[in-house]
Amino acid sequence: MAAPNIQGNWLTDDGKGVVRIAPCGRQMCGWIARVLDRGPNVPTRDVNNPAPALRSRPIVGLPTLTGFNPEAMSWTGGQAYDPKSGRSYRTTLSLNADGSLNVRGCVMFICQSRRWTRAR
Repeated sequence: MAAPNIQGNWLTDDGKGVVRIAPCGRQMCGWIARVLDRGPNVPTRDVNNPAPALRSRPIVGLPTLTGFNPEAMSWTGGQAYDPKSGRSYRTTLSLNADGSLNVRGCVMFICQSRRWTRAR
């Protein structure tokens, strides 16, 4: 069985951004396509990155999902980068029955899932 088609634009669970998922070589990756929250305290650069040399990168276009490989019912082996915290998480991507994307991130043995919906 082939991994599900997760390509396209996805609205994040908090509704504040859109991530575009597309192939990057033989893997699947995602970039921030749009920031919908334009509040006064929303950074336009990757200011929370732990690497000082990367803190000037613009948020739009920022790689946030990297290195996902196809499995039977999911995409595994990847990392999700959270620009709000500057942290990366071991992540699995899979489609829910309703067509939404399950983004499951883990640190050690503690995992948390987020539900993203297709952006229009």
